[in-house]
Amino acid sequence: MIRAIAVDDEPPALRVLTNFCGRVDFIDLQKTFVRPDEALAYLANNPVDLLFLDINMPALSGLDFHKLLPKPTLVIFTTAYAEYAVEGFTLNAVDYLLKPFTFERFEQSAQKARDAYQFRQLHEQDKPVYLYVRADYRLYQIPLSDILFIEGLDDYLKIYRKQDKPIVCRMTMKAMMEQLAGLNTSSERFIRVHRSYIVPLNRIEAVQNKTILLAEREIPIGASYEADFFRQFGV
Repeated sequence: MIRAIAVDDEPPALRVLTNFCGRVDFIDLQKTFVRPDEALAYLANNPVDLLFLDINMPALSGLDFHKLLPKPTLVIFTTAYAEYAVEGFTLNAVDYLLKPFTFERFEQSAQKARDAYQFRQLHEQDKPVYLYVRADYRLYQIPLSDILFIEGLDDYLKIYRKQDKPIVCRMTMKAMMEQLAGLNTSSERFIRVHRSYIVPLNRIEAVQNKTILLAEREIPIGASYEADFFRQFGV
């Protein structure tokens, strides 16, 4: 499933995108924004795979917004002004939708995004991604694929690994989530499920009675994290 958000200063345009995304089975439009600054704040902690981005916005143009993205993201530009198309494509946009567009035209654009997303996934599978933390007067390089889960202990974190003993480092859960947000890939996605636990979604074996079964451990799902967890876990 392709995680997406839409940014447009016109609410009717966002309603059209919400409707069209709901009619394809491979795009999860997680949120919509009329204010670019709120969208950037969201992306700082919630990486997505695809942006539907209006170009002609008064506070911040979509082209300038694109340059501020915290990590490379697939983009489909939307606008009522054809003259922006060339500049949009110079930023390696997946596609450019000229308003008003039909569902058939949207579907073509969505398919291009899926093709680009699948190509990126294949590339990421061959490229290891590492988390860097300081502990015991050393700098540890930890492959994301080795992390079983992370436990918070006051101002310390305990990082449980697949084959090696846990690493205890001085860091807050918030700081760790911010660092992981910039590293999340399509195959390694981390989510905070409790005030004291962060888990990789792909390692969850089962969920029962608001408890996650993972690496022979039972990890509780906190009440304030429950809705977001089940949305991302696909339940």
